[in-house]
Amino acid sequence: MPSDETPARRRQVVAVAGEAVADLVADQPAGAYVAVPGGSPANVAVGLARLGTPTRMVARIGADPLGRTLRDHLTANGVATETVVTAHEPSSLALVHHDADGVPSFDLRIQGTADWQWTEEEAAGLRLGDLAALHVGSLALVMPPGADVLAALARRMRSVATISYDPNCRPAVMEGVPDARVRVEALLRLADVVKLSDADLDWLRPGCGPEELTEELLSAGVSVVAVTYGARGSIVAGRRCPPRRVPAYRVDVVDTVGAGDSYMSAVLAGLGRRGLLGAGRRDALAALDAPDLVAVFDEAARAAALTCSRRGADPPTRAELDAFHPTSG
Repeated sequence: MPSDETPARRRQVVAVAGEAVADLVADQPAGAYVAVPGGSPANVAVGLARLGTPTRMVARIGADPLGRTLRDHLTANGVATETVVTAHEPSSLALVHHDADGVPSFDLRIQGTADWQWTEEEAAGLRLGDLAALHVGSLALVMPPGADVLAALARRMRSVATISYDPNCRPAVMEGVPDARVRVEALLRLADVVKLSDADLDWLRPGCGPEELTEELLSAGVSVVAVTYGARGSIVAGRRCPPRRVPAYRVDVVDTVGAGDSYMSAVLAGLGRRGLLGAGRRDALAALDAPDLVAVFDEAARAAALTCSRRGADPPTRAELDAFHPTSG
């Protein structure tokens, strides 16, 4: 199994399709809100770029002040924005509050906002170039009317690129979309790489264990599956690797916003460094053995831990991740 980081492998381009949301984070001591760029897919794109992966964002971002802040945040972190559509609708908002353990809750203000209004004409006009992978996720792949457009894009791109998917379920919103679970289940089977949390699994499949889900998805053609459990680590599996636990790392938690997105970024970056992204590498990805699979997800666990140790969705750079050696749980 190749593991050397050759220049060609480091240059594998990843596109990320989904929402970019302005998070208004409650500052408890000050009693005010602080605007922070967010949205799960946008966080993944920033995380990939900080880890040295050439990254493009596929999103609709408003021309309002918050939209300009979101676009500037992507650009400042090295994410290419040529495939970002400038939308006339306003930017999406999320009011974010934390409990005593740093766990966030989100009050989403997304009715009629930019992220969900994709048209077929807009998608047809995208110039994605030579991609190794397309990552899709969260509300943009569920919310009508644009969800069908982005799902069709993922189906088209599967002939040339690895497809990864993180449903990042938001039940408060998705319960209001009649076919949300159907959409998520279809994407789970379309993808080559799937990552979901225990909360996602509980909402999608009440009573279903991670081993049952991974066996089902691997049988359906998925190559790599991970179910994350926060401080309890992850259950990961591949075609040649039965489900096994990868521990989390202990840190002083500031908050957990963006931890799962940093985890996803590190998974894709790790697969890219091993030359395992791209439709032509699908067989090699399926043949990933246990040591390499665990190594990829161990690095993802470190990326998530580092993100939890600081405020907001602030994924690590490659240098920070390489220098970070916490204790496993």
